[in-house]
Parts: sequence; structure tokens; C-alpha cells
Amino acid sequence: MRPYKKISVVAVLLLFVFILTKCKKEHKEDKKDSDVQLINDGKQVFRFDTFGDEDFWSGTLHLDKAIAGAANGGFGPGVSPKTALAVGLKVDASALPADVVAGIKSGTVNLDDPATTLALLRLNAVVGVKGTFASDGKLQAIGITCASCHSNVDDSFAPGIGNRLDGWPNRDLNVGTIISLTDNAKPVANLLHVDEATLRAVIKQWGPGKFAAALFMDGKALKPDGTAAANLIPAAFGLKDVSLTTYTGWGDISYWNSFVGNLEMHGKGSFSDPRLNNSAKYPIAVENGFFNVVNNPDQITSKLPALKAYQHSIPAPKPPAGSYDAASAALGKGIFMNKAKCYNCHTGSSFTDNILHTPDEIGIDDFEAKRSPTGKYRTTPLAGIFARMKGGFYHDGRFAALSDVVNHYDAKMSLNLTTTEKQNLVEYLKSL
Repeated sequence: MRPYKKISVVAVLLLFVFILTKCKKEHKEDKKDSDVQLINDGKQVFRFDTFGDEDFWSGTLHLDKAIAGAANGGFGPGVSPKTALAVGLKVDASALPADVVAGIKSGTVNLDDPATTLALLRLNAVVGVKGTFASDGKLQAIGITCASCHSNVDDSFAPGIGNRLDGWPNRDLNVGTIISLTDNAKPVANLLHVDEATLRAVIKQWGPGKFAAALFMDGKALKPDGTAAANLIPAAFGLKDVSLTTYTGWGDISYWNSFVGNLEMHGKGSFSDPRLNNSAKYPIAVENGFFNVVNNPDQITSKLPALKAYQHSIPAPKPPAGSYDAASAALGKGIFMNKAKCYNCHTGSSFTDNILHTPDEIGIDDFEAKRSPTGKYRTTPLAGIFARMKGGFYHDGRFAALSDVVNHYDAKMSLNLTTTEKQNLVEYLKSL
């Protein structure tokens, strides 16, 4: 072979390698751009998409009229910003124009007037609540989004007003009290086969930061001890490596987003779960066909991949400096990893083994577990636990403080932890 032919072959090979490398690089860049776009789309869905649920919250429950009040075309006294903040609704400070900010600071913006709430809705500033207004400026409908329960604010402007904290559970949100504003509770009461007075009494028992998702499947309003069967609103951050996103492991994040979007938010989508087609276990679900919901057009299903991408992009927050004793936490880490045996289940960056455990394994009753298709409890992720301390711990907040959780396992597993070891362990948990 002549030298120039050898050079030509080498040149072709080098050109091929160059093109292949360039294509791979461009593919990675295109994929990165695509991922970023998907996450950004998911953020918009999470924050602002109602999935068409206005038909329920306004069409059935008339909450738009309750918010507006009689003076603004609705009924009753209306909901002022102070009242809205008192029931746990949050305001996005970044959505407030300078003149509104100045007015709130100076007191010229009346926070006792429902008309101010309507103005905030027009600005899309009420986190997780979206208003639709008619051409004459009157509130026509309201809907809720994922952010209503799974976002908070940093209170940087005032209590309840600040920068968004997406993924943080809103443990101030009093869902029961908000629903009770309706003048038409009969459809929900009929669904559960109770009278309106009973329904209102039950949902008011939920309290701040709690919601009873399974109630609308099985109709069980109370636990065996007579207290309300409602669970804490969970976090939506730090879920990238968490395959079981609910307390009792109903399914993965897209399953649960679809479940909530269709059956709890009352959006217009499609959902199917044959496990709910069990009249003995889920009589309400069977009566209402919740095991196979079909809407055309479907306003939910196509958005689930983007919603998942955004939620998986939200890291678990780090606790603020000074919120725990660092030296004590360092000692507590050793207890967590060894003597206390916490790391046997709370593993990895999210501190969960993604495994379901029997009620006996964790030493609690089986009431909530038996309401799920799994009959078990999932290992709770611990990352960012400081952001969900309000309301207690475990699915229903039965343990008021981390020390109560530590004492529970100390007794259940016969760990024989000393008082100091328990204190150090609590400080470590606060540092996660």
C-alpha cells in the first residue's frame, strides 16, 4: 500500500472519531437541554396547573364565592388576607409589585378586606390557589394546584409571606376549615353517606397540616381511638431515590400524582387502579368508579413526566446553621450508624431503604397500613427532616418530638440508650 493511501485511511478514521465524538457531545447537550426544559415545564405544572379542578372547588363547593364574600359577588363575610394566612394559605412575595409591597408595609393595603385577597389572586400570588376572573373583574372560579399542600414560604416579608419553598409540606394549611367554607357540602356528605353536620364536624377535626386521602376511598373518618383519621401532609422534596412516595407505599411518584390529581384535587384526567375495585375494602371508591376514571380530554396524564422531573429535581433542604448542636450531632451519627441500628433501614442519601415493613416491625398499630393495598408502612426518608417537624412525626403525627421517636425505638428494640446518647441522636437527626 502506498503511503498516501495509508494517510487517507488514517484521516478517514480520525474524521469518523471526530464526528462520533461531536455527535455524542451534541446528544448529551441536547438531552441536558431537554431535561432542563422538562423540569421547567414540571415547575409550572406544580405551581400553577389546576388540572381543570375548578369544576369541583368552584362549581360544586362554591369556594370562589366564599372567598369573594357578599360585598364582591359571593356570599358571607369573604376571606380576607389575614383570614387566609390564619388558615395556612401562603403568599409568594416575589409576585407582589412594589406598590403593593409598600402598601402592606405602610398599612394602606387593607389586609382585613376580602377585596385585597381578590387582588392577590389576580397577581397569582396566593401559593397553590389560582383564580379565574371575568371581564368585569369579578372572581369567576378558583382551582388548587400541587403547591397548595406541598409548598411553603420562608416568611422573609412577614409570617406567611415570602419566597416560595417548593416541596416543603405546608403544615399550617387547615384543609378541613377551608373546605368547611362551602355553602354546599351536601355532595361530599352524600359521597360519604353522612349528613352535612357530621361531615363538617369531621373535617374540622383534621387540624392544620393534615388531610385524609383514604377517607374518600374507604369512608373511615375516625381511628379506633375515636380521633380523626387524617395524615400529615408529606414533603415533596428529596424524592429522587425514593421509590415509595407515600406513608404506606401505594405506589411511585407518578402513580401518586395521578391519584391525587384525579381523586383528591378532582382534576380532569384518567386514572386506573384495579386494587380500588374492592367493595369490601374501598366501598366509596367502588360506588363512584374511582378505580377507573376516564376524562377526554385528559388534563393530567401527559403532564406526569414533567411533574416527576421537577419533583425529583428538588433536593432535600439543609438545616440552617445554629439549628442543632454540631458537636452533639457528630456523636449522634455514630449512635445512628451503630448502637441505635437506625442505618439498618434509613440508608443512602435520602435515608430510606425503600422497603415496606409490617406494623409489628415498627411497633405501631395497623390501622393506616390496612387502609392501603400493601398492608404495611414504608421506611420514612429522613433527609430534610427539620423542614417537616411541625405537626409531629410518623404518618399521623402521633409522636410530638424527635425524642419521642427515639424513645419509642429504644423501648421497641431494647437498645438501652443512655440519656446522653438519645440527646446526641436527636441532634444528628436535626442535622440531616
